[in-house]
Amino acid sequence: MALVNIPRLDLLQYTQGSAEERKQFVQDIGTAFNETGFVTIANHGLSQELIDELYAVVQAFFDLPDAVKRKYEFPELAGQRGYTTKGKEKAKDAHTPDLKEFWQRGQTIVGEDYSKTDFPDNIIVEELPRFNEVTGEVYKKLEDAGRELLKAIASYLDLEEDYFEKFVINGNSILRAIHYFPIENPDAIPADAVRAGAHEDINLITLLIGASADGLEVWTKDGEWFPIKAKGEDIVVNVGDMLQRLTNNKLKSTTHRVVNPPRELMKTSRYSVPFFLHPKASMSLACLDSCISENYPKTYKDYTAGQYLDERLREIGLKM
Repeated sequence: MALVNIPRLDLLQYTQGSAEERKQFVQDIGTAFNETGFVTIANHGLSQELIDELYAVVQAFFDLPDAVKRKYEFPELAGQRGYTTKGKEKAKDAHTPDLKEFWQRGQTIVGEDYSKTDFPDNIIVEELPRFNEVTGEVYKKLEDAGRELLKAIASYLDLEEDYFEKFVINGNSILRAIHYFPIENPDAIPADAVRAGAHEDINLITLLIGASADGLEVWTKDGEWFPIKAKGEDIVVNVGDMLQRLTNNKLKSTTHRVVNPPRELMKTSRYSVPFFLHPKASMSLACLDSCISENYPKTYKDYTAGQYLDERLREIGLKM
C-alpha cells in the first residue's frame, strides 16, 4: 500500500505558536490538502470529557424508538435540521441508499437579521435535554476550530488571513450525528449497500470527531483505498468540494467512504459526528484568480455556495 501524507498537526502551533511555528503549520496543512485533502488535528478545543458525553447522548438519541425519532423528521427541511431516517441519503450517482440514519443541527444566528427559510430553527429533542445542550456546545467549538483552520488555509493561498471570516461567521454550517445501524441479516441487503458510499463532501472543510469504530477510507492518487485511523482525541479534517472549486483544484476534495465491517461485526453499530463547515449561501465560489494560470486553466463555472448546495442536496436525494 502506498504511503499517504495525512499528517498529525497541532492547532496550538498555529493559534499560539511563534511566527516560525505558524508558518510551518500553514505549509504543512497546505501541502497535505494539496496532496491528499486530509489531516488529523490535535488540540482542537474539545476535551475528551465533552467528546465522551457527545457520543453518549448521540447513542441515547438513536436508541430511542423509531416512532419517537420520526416525530423529529421534517422532510421539507431537506435533512438540514432534525432527524433523517434510514434509506434516505445516497452518494452522488449511487443507486442504493447508505446504511445509516442521522441528525443535523444548524447555525444559531447571532447579531444579524436572517430568514427562517434560510436558517430554520434547530429541532429540540424533548426526551434528552443534554443532547440539545451538548450538540450545541460541540457545534460552537468545532466552528471556532474550523475558523482557525480556514485562516491557515487563507494564508497558504496568499489571501488575507481573515478572508473566510465574513463568509463563515453566521454561515450555513451543519453538525451531523450519524448512526450506522447494525446489519442484522447481511445476506438480505443489496450487494452494493454500504455504510457510506464513495463521495466527496459538499462544504469548505469537514471536521470529524473520531468515530466509534473503523471504516473510514480515502481514495489515493495511486488508485487504492487507504484507511484513516486518527488517535481517539484527534479530529480528522478534509477539504470539501466548495474549497476545491474556489481553489481551481489546488486543494483536493478527496473521495472517501465508510465500508461495512467484517461479517462478524455487522450486528454492531458505528457512530460518527462530522461538522460540515459551510459559508453563507451568498459566497461566490468562482475560482480565485491566483489559482488560475496557463498551466491550470479555470475548471469550474461561477457558482454561489447556495446554488452549489442546492444542486448537491438534490443529487444525494435529500431535496426534491
